[in-house]
Amino acid sequence: MKIKALIAVRSGSIRVKNKNIRPFADTNLLELKINQLKRLTNLDGIVVNSNDNEMLEIAANLKCETIKRDDIYATNTVSMSEVYKNMAENFPGEVIAYINVTNPLITDKTLFETIETYKKLMDEFDSINTAHQIKEFLFKDNKPINYDLKNQPRSQDLPNILALNFACNLISKKKMIMCKNVVGENPFIYEINSIEATDIDNEIDFEFAEFVYQKNIKRI
Repeated sequence: MKIKALIAVRSGSIRVKNKNIRPFADTNLLELKINQLKRLTNLDGIVVNSNDNEMLEIAANLKCETIKRDDIYATNTVSMSEVYKNMAENFPGEVIAYINVTNPLITDKTLFETIETYKKLMDEFDSINTAHQIKEFLFKDNKPINYDLKNQPRSQDLPNILALNFACNLISKKKMIMCKNVVGENPFIYEINSIEATDIDNEIDFEFAEFVYQKNIKRI
């Protein structure tokens, strides 16, 4: 069984313009993630899937396999389910480690251990997906959904609800095509801490991640 990483990047990000290749510390998010994955000894290759020629050129220069994505699968209107299915159908490998560039604070150690956990549990679970705890007072339709207003808990005593962060996901190519997702029908949710789970979704996220990376992660 061979496991290859899949990095999916596209042009046209709206909330953080060109976030995948704009300057981040002394590099950019795409180069940073490729170089991180190249350090992992339990990966058998890195595949970059993109509609953007500049991003594909960066990947090729760093000795990655590249897949040119049709523009229709890089729009803001297409269903992510269809995007996942398309990327899996064009993936040159058996098992996909779908790893986002927008989670720059996840460590080499955590990525390595997540991959090893998948190897150990793959006969029992059909995917492994990183998540982090949400300890916030959540409301829906003007009502609390994770606590009782008449018996207010401390935030640390709220239920252990986990949120997927997509920092690292492992699933077979066949299962990803079938589910149209990086989450299988019987996933193993792998908990990581909130710092490593940081996902760049807006300008504040970008600045926070860059600050933490420069202060801590870069030294590792």
